[in-house]
Amino acid sequence: MPNKSHSVGNPTRDDADTPFGGVTERTREAAAWMTDAAVDTAAAIDAGRATAADGLDTAASALDDKAADLPGGKTVRNVARATADRLSTSADYVRSHDARRMMADLETVVKRNPGPALVVAAAFGFLLARALSRE
Repeated sequence: MPNKSHSVGNPTRDDADTPFGGVTERTREAAAWMTDAAVDTAAAIDAGRATAADGLDTAASALDDKAADLPGGKTVRNVARATADRLSTSADYVRSHDARRMMADLETVVKRNPGPALVVAAAFGFLLARALSRE
């Protein structure tokens, strides 16, 4: 006769015999769905990394090429070149790090700088809401 123990973590447990059996099963299904969605999202990000990096490099190159022609003097040219360098560095970062690593790095930055991260998140949310409300 099979053992129908109700202890947590027992793989032979019959959830239907517990008061929260249906909830437990739905929780497992939701967790599995979220895991699958995270894996799919990471794969999509990884698939688009090369394109994103190429776009950053293109923008960096264009900005660097046009820096000498910008009005505003030496300060503006220096800022434009510094921005082009950062875009190029970002392209290298995107090429060399997968989605999991980028998320881990983002978590580290947010933990070290929660105030500015909150401001950036709020601004992004505002811009996203505004863009979606126009459609």
